[in-house]
Amino acid sequence: MDFVAGCIGGAAGVLVGHPFDTVKVRLQVQSIDKPLYRGTYHCFQSIIRQETIFGLYKGIGSPMMGLTFINALVFGVQGNTMRLLGHDTPMNQFLAGAAAGAIQCIICCPMELAKTRMQMQGTGEKKSSRKLYKNSLDCLARIYNREGLWGVNRGMLTTLIRETPAFGVYFLSYDVVTRSLGCEPDDRYMIPKLLFAGGMAGIASWLSTYPVDVIKSRLQADGVGGVNQYSSIADCVRQSVRREGYMVFTRGLTSTLLRAFPVNAATFATVTLILMYAQGVEEGPKDCEAAQPGHHTQIQQQAQPSSL
Repeated sequence: MDFVAGCIGGAAGVLVGHPFDTVKVRLQVQSIDKPLYRGTYHCFQSIIRQETIFGLYKGIGSPMMGLTFINALVFGVQGNTMRLLGHDTPMNQFLAGAAAGAIQCIICCPMELAKTRMQMQGTGEKKSSRKLYKNSLDCLARIYNREGLWGVNRGMLTTLIRETPAFGVYFLSYDVVTRSLGCEPDDRYMIPKLLFAGGMAGIASWLSTYPVDVIKSRLQADGVGGVNQYSSIADCVRQSVRREGYMVFTRGLTSTLLRAFPVNAATFATVTLILMYAQGVEEGPKDCEAAQPGHHTQIQQQAQPSSL
């Protein structure tokens, strides 16, 4: 039931947060010489006007398909790592989360590659005249046929650098916030407190590794249109800083933070309600930790991080 609740909660998070993720990616990879968007709000407006509301949901198939596998890895690795470490401490929560974040990159990286390519397809067009990819699976298949396994895993190192500390910070933050809020068994505001904790943990997680996410998005979008601009991670960093300054690492941050809170709130609310229903509302969770599956392990993160 924990696994089922986590999957459904993750799906709810994707539905809520994907439009913000599309805006984030568009802002991160747009050309500094000919920018299409002036900011987060203008990007939202432009996509809806030029591509309809469905433009905001481009590439949603990839994160939706990857949810089950990512959840299975995250929950399994985090739970087993906590059991191996033996003690439920904030530091162990960080280590267990980091381990889970590292392992799930195997699925997260190809999933985000397909998502990014689909989100960039038909930019500014209401009905794309020539679609390179039919869907996320077709996107990965075409990349594999052209570039092999290496191409499908483009951006793996930056994904690993982003996800490992990000998941650690997420579980650590969530643990610290829930402990500090001090839920009581009969606290009528227990669920709002848990939602707040999940949302704030998501924001903390994104802030901790956001510059890496900018580079990852640029590397994964590189090659769209047949032109490769970057030869390596270091080259991408150098070119980005030289052309746009250090503020390049905050590109799309507003939409990311706007997305982080509701995504984690929607995910956690869904997980909590399903588990409370399954356990019987009359029993109720015993405390903050009991209200969550596997003690802090069921919150699903989408970019994400991977999902966050």
